[in-house]
Amino acid sequence: MKINKLLNAVKHLDKVYEGVKNSIWKDEFVEEIANDRYSKCTSCAMLDVKGLHCAMPKTQPCCASCGCSLAFKVRSLSSSCPLGTWTAVMTQDEEDNLLANKQKPKKNK
Repeated sequence: MKINKLLNAVKHLDKVYEGVKNSIWKDEFVEEIANDRYSKCTSCAMLDVKGLHCAMPKTQPCCASCGCSLAFKVRSLSSSCPLGTWTAVMTQDEEDNLLANKQKPKKNK
């Protein structure tokens, strides 16, 4: 079962990368969405705080359903909860454009 979760994570590496990137370079908009999503996850029966069902060891808390680390999953704006508790707020391309525009250095005038 754990191998299936790991393979699923590999299949969605772009979303995993997106969540990791968003957890390193914090953005107020992303954090607002992440906090709302995480609050929903904390009341879910699939919340795994011990890490028994995480696709990658020591990444808890994670979702026991998909195995994703919640620190990254909730920050991936193009990801959805596997149980339908929350949905993507934009496509992968839209998020890539949003982040590319925010990370460009601003020119002094």
